Amino acid sequence: MSVEFLVLLVRVAAETVIWIVIANSLLSFFLPPYHPVREALERVVGPLLNPIRNLMGNTGGLDFSPLVLILILELLKQFVIGVLLSL
Repeated sequence: MSVEFLVLLVRVAAETVIWIVIANSLLSFFLPPYHPVREALERVVGPLLNPIRNLMGNTGGLDFSPLVLILILELLKQFVIGVLLSL
């Protein structure tokens, strides 16, 4: 397996999760919490967001955990790609 393929795989996986987080955040403004689409997205994103929510605590009604998760995913993506390209 080539390094370029692994880099592409990491990029696609990270970007896919980021877009799912964005979709979940945006749909939370328009769809009720028990809508099937929201429930499906929450099943995917919830396990990633819940530890961040627990660490951050109450932020006054605003949920910054999606933003923190996106930043973590971007940093992790850049780190993994840097390590792969240095091989």
